[in-house]
Amino acid sequence: MTVVRKRSVSIGGHRTSYSVEDEFQVELSALAAARGLSLAALIAQVDAGRSSETNLSSALRLFVLAELKAGASADIVTGAGQSSSDFSSLGNARESN
Repeated sequence: MTVVRKRSVSIGGHRTSYSVEDEFQVELSALAAARGLSLAALIAQVDAGRSSETNLSSALRLFVLAELKAGASADIVTGAGQSSSDFSSLGNARESN
């Protein structure tokens, strides 16, 4: 079972906390690093873009989900992770129709 951990961060000069599972924290850190941002800076961006009805913890989880889904969609479109032999079978299926 995954544990939700409470974490603290400074955003705009004030301390706030959020609670996410370790898996979400790992992805947040990776997304921040990929953008050349500190974790606090990425969290500040998410915080600034969230609606007043969404708490920070939920906004962070939704952000990670959206980013992972966007990456998965890009992989499908570009065929990342598939070898050329995977695509050749698609071409063969089309040709036989």
